[in-house]
Amino acid sequence: EFLTEWWYYTGNVKTEDGRHFGYQLTFFRRAILPVISENRSSDWATNQIYLAHFAITDTQSNLHLVTDQIARNANNLAGTLVDPYFSIWLNNWQIMQTDENIFLMKADADNFEVEFLLETSKPEVFHGDRGLSQKGEEIGNASYYFSQTRLVTDGRLRIDDEWFAVSGLSWMDHEFGTSTLGTEQIGWDWFSMQLDNQTELMLFQIRNEDETVSQFSSGTFISQNGETIDLSKEEFTIEVIDTWKNQNGYEYPILWRVSVEKLGLDLEIVPVMKDQEMDLFFKYWEGAVFISGTVNGAIVEGFGYVELTGYAQSMQGVF
Repeated sequence: EFLTEWWYYTGNVKTEDGRHFGYQLTFFRRAILPVISENRSSDWATNQIYLAHFAITDTQSNLHLVTDQIARNANNLAGTLVDPYFSIWLNNWQIMQTDENIFLMKADADNFEVEFLLETSKPEVFHGDRGLSQKGEEIGNASYYFSQTRLVTDGRLRIDDEWFAVSGLSWMDHEFGTSTLGTEQIGWDWFSMQLDNQTELMLFQIRNEDETVSQFSSGTFISQNGETIDLSKEEFTIEVIDTWKNQNGYEYPILWRVSVEKLGLDLEIVPVMKDQEMDLFFKYWEGAVFISGTVNGAIVEGFGYVELTGYAQSMQGVF
């Protein structure tokens, strides 16, 4: 019933000897018509298109490997099920839930591949007003938005012909809506952070064409026991410390200081490598980051992911 929907899986994993990898596997659903016309009898008839992005960051080798796929929701090429458990697939890429807390993930390309088992360790988090996340002033400038913020991850990944046994943490974001951005908004900066004190933090700021930050930017802090604290735009600051230009001259922020005064939180966010741009059908930066800082004076560290859109192209008409 909505135009656009996505399931974002991102994570940071390591081998036993500490070699770090980041990964992203994202499924997008896009409606091309509200309903299928009654006079379309072909098995290929559909009103839904699925798109998926897959990337691995190999920190040690300074490699960011990227690929994508697209298919219509027909002839079992792509689709989603929720009964008895959730599953989504596009060709041979898939996420399949096997019980209340376990998800299997598989995706492969010529020179990289993942086979992971994800286990939930905290309840789902509903952002905004019980899951309704307002993004702009107009009716419909919103999305329904929930996350699984701490998915214990085990499995293996492949770079070229070499397999690595890895473990770590993943994060899943699920959003859906129809006219998410307002007419003057061009993109967003999104942060997911998983700290070693067993807390998580999600922040996003929506950027306007005049380079100001929208009042509808917000965030959610998740405590050790899964309780949440909503954060308004006025309750956090994201300071850009440094930037990076890609080979085409598009400039992305690349180093940040994040502060949340009421939580006593002061963090520095550093990409594990600068070039983690997703140069695909729409261009954006999505990459693994290392986090360090303090919470109420106590030293914390962690990993996370950052997504930057609207720098190489406006997201108007895309979401």
